[in-house]
Amino acid sequence: MNADQWIVVATLVGALVFFAWGRWRYDLVAALALMVVVVTGLVPAREAFAGFGHPAVITVAAVLIISHALKSSGVVDMVVSHLGPLTHNPLVHIMALTGVVTVASAFMNNVGALALMLPVALATASQHQRSPAILLMPLAFGSILGGMTTMIGTPPNIIIASYRQDLVGEPFGLFDFSPVGVVVAVVGVIFVTLIGWRLIPAERRRQNPPQQLFQIDAYLNELRVPAGSELIGTLLSQVSAFDEAGVDVVGLARGRGRAMALPRKHELAEGDVLIARADPNAVEALADELGLERLTSATASFYDLVGDDLALAEGVVTPGSPLVGRDIPYLRRRSGGSVAVVAVARQGQAIRRRLRSVTFKAGDVLLLQAEKDHLEATLSQFALLPLAERGLRLHPGNRVGLALAIFALALAAGVAGWLSLTIAFTLAIGAYVVSGLLPVRELYDAVDWPIIVLLGALIPVGQALEQTGTTTLFATMVVGLTAGLPVWLVLTLVLVVTMFLSDIINNAATALIMAPIAVGIAATLGVHSDPFLMAVAVGASCAFLTPIGHQSNTLVMGPGGYRFTDYWRMGLPLEVLITLLGVPMILYVWPL
Repeated sequence: MNADQWIVVATLVGALVFFAWGRWRYDLVAALALMVVVVTGLVPAREAFAGFGHPAVITVAAVLIISHALKSSGVVDMVVSHLGPLTHNPLVHIMALTGVVTVASAFMNNVGALALMLPVALATASQHQRSPAILLMPLAFGSILGGMTTMIGTPPNIIIASYRQDLVGEPFGLFDFSPVGVVVAVVGVIFVTLIGWRLIPAERRRQNPPQQLFQIDAYLNELRVPAGSELIGTLLSQVSAFDEAGVDVVGLARGRGRAMALPRKHELAEGDVLIARADPNAVEALADELGLERLTSATASFYDLVGDDLALAEGVVTPGSPLVGRDIPYLRRRSGGSVAVVAVARQGQAIRRRLRSVTFKAGDVLLLQAEKDHLEATLSQFALLPLAERGLRLHPGNRVGLALAIFALALAAGVAGWLSLTIAFTLAIGAYVVSGLLPVRELYDAVDWPIIVLLGALIPVGQALEQTGTTTLFATMVVGLTAGLPVWLVLTLVLVVTMFLSDIINNAATALIMAPIAVGIAATLGVHSDPFLMAVAVGASCAFLTPIGHQSNTLVMGPGGYRFTDYWRMGLPLEVLITLLGVPMILYVWPL
């Protein structure tokens, strides 16, 4: 390996480590990797930001905007409003919801499709007294499966299509992914409907809260010991009411101080703030019983502003929410002090900090207090998925028809080759704006800017990988290690490695990293590159083992009450099934 190759390999490995660590957001990691290859001269400075003009980047942004327009027009609402009769039987209930989100994910961004269906799943679960856990993981997996069936459903497919254009001058078409993707998606939906949901731990499947649409037992709450409390001077371990109420005290703070670990034999004192993890209803009852003050992020001006007409709402922090990486003071400033955070829940991870010190992450569930009439606007402003029972907002049918007609014309123009899909979708966005289906003020609201930065930054890094000969080096090493093995087994290895990477890092980053390596392996073996690119496309879309590999998995973790280790129980057999089915299908449709 020469110096340039060592630099690009070190940059790539470093980026993978930071992606998996998750301490820094993936777009920042990608931007840092870009700066490294620019400063070291592997990418000319004048080409540093050329990736942001790449068709793949523009197409991803366009698909996100179109998804938002379809949502606003009520297209999906129209479909789900007819699901009522299909929710009485549990198996039909799971299949109906999963089937709808799978189909929707084929023609719009799959995370957007899940966001539309999540409140529907929670509402129907409550209606039939079923645990949301049996619905939400199949729903998330269905959105991922649907995304792999067409070019526009998920960023990896868009990246692979564009990469092929750079390679041979002709991209994969809109439905070139369908022969393999549809078969895999159909079998996957059947699996999660009949078998997969049964693999979710029984504890989660039995959850059936009567007053809530989902079970959150790990909310972060704060209780203060007031002056004159009978508890002052009492050892905390002697207050049996905490155990009886199922309230777990995990930390302690005094006054406005920082939270600290709870001393083993702590004697309660005036002003102590107890950090408790429990259901908010249990905390409220306990506070009343013991005379403790329940704290929120509200200030005195909050109550002066909103008056007495207050209500509570629960919402999941989406990956695109402006709250990601922010804290309560930021939310207070952005809302003009009109919203208070009552509690925070983070599934699979204990929070031991003061409420005001918590940094929000995607998948967190917030219990918010605000004026009743402004709750919906608040959830929308901060891109929170509502988890309170609300009626679906249906839109006039003629708007639905117009939205579908514009989308269909754009698809037809792209499939027929009259226009590239990038141009066709851009024109469709213009039509949505002119027709009033998409307000100008909302034009960029749905764009997942971290994904755009990730793509724009990593495309030049991927080019540096190729131009330095590093992809050829990797390919030669893989072929050498697999010498004597049949080509189909090497293809399987590419698929499995891509799956593994997609489970721990962003799927778009996985596609950008693996595509040139897969093509290099195909060239070294002397076979066609198309089946190897398809293996990368399928593998990058199969993030079923963890809640961090795909945004859909992250979104359902809190509402479903899942733990980190719940995902592989259904995800591992699903990935094995996809591998066994996907490799023969790829080789049948795309011969070597």
